[in-house]
Amino acid sequence: MLTAYETQVARLLQNPAAPTSLYTTADIDSYINTARGQLAGEAECIRYLGTISTVVGQTTYNFADISTGVSATNGIEGVVNIRQMLYGLGNGKMWVPSRNWEWFLQYHLNNPVPVVGGGPPAAWSQFGQGAAPGTTGSVAGGTFYIDPAPDAVYTLYLDCVCYPIALADDTTVEAIPYLWTDAVPFFAACYALWSSQTNARMADAERYFNTYLKFIQRARSASNAEVLRHQYAQAGDTIRREQAAMVGYCARGELEIGEVLAPVDGGASYLDAVAMGAGKR
Repeated sequence: MLTAYETQVARLLQNPAAPTSLYTTADIDSYINTARGQLAGEAECIRYLGTISTVVGQTTYNFADISTGVSATNGIEGVVNIRQMLYGLGNGKMWVPSRNWEWFLQYHLNNPVPVVGGGPPAAWSQFGQGAAPGTTGSVAGGTFYIDPAPDAVYTLYLDCVCYPIALADDTTVEAIPYLWTDAVPFFAACYALWSSQTNARMADAERYFNTYLKFIQRARSASNAEVLRHQYAQAGDTIRREQAAMVGYCARGELEIGEVLAPVDGGASYLDAVAMGAGKR
């Protein structure tokens, strides 16, 4: 996969071969891996049901300790954030409600006599921000709290958003799924062009960045089935987008406000009709 990325980035940069190459292969590889990590965090396209075992009486846990499988086979380096949590019970699992940190601190940690060994987790909240440390060079990483302090060893099942291992060669597993892989070369080309620090190439970088955004939006839309159009948050609200477009048409004088608000299809206004899926441009 790395060679395919390198080829696409070189084409976007119109990078000639040695000895007149503007960007070294090592630099391009660095840009590719940086782009892959950023994309994984933004698109949340790498998901894994990670696990971690609780410790009796312990309420704080690190992202770095979450098991996300074997990186050499699944291409996952670490966890970026946790979406949901379950704990194992009997032959199944129980869902644990999540809280924002301020709520959790006030209503769970704000206790001079905390219950030690109070049972299985009843709530959880993320505190430390950032991905689990890996090849990023950062020693900081995400953490989460559970309450009450567990009375036994429970297996927590965590719906994790992850980031990928760096690609070293074509044998390295790519964790980013297609169609998001199509967006990687555009973002990598942006980093290369930004490094040039010339007005023309900076402008080219912005155009490629906008193309990158279009590609990740297309990938998200393609991954959402028509019957579950809003399954993933990044998909956006198509109804509001359509309504906003109508407002834009009016602002530019392409439509009269009377046309937009006029009754259509059973007496509803055009904006209402759009919301009901009955609008006709």
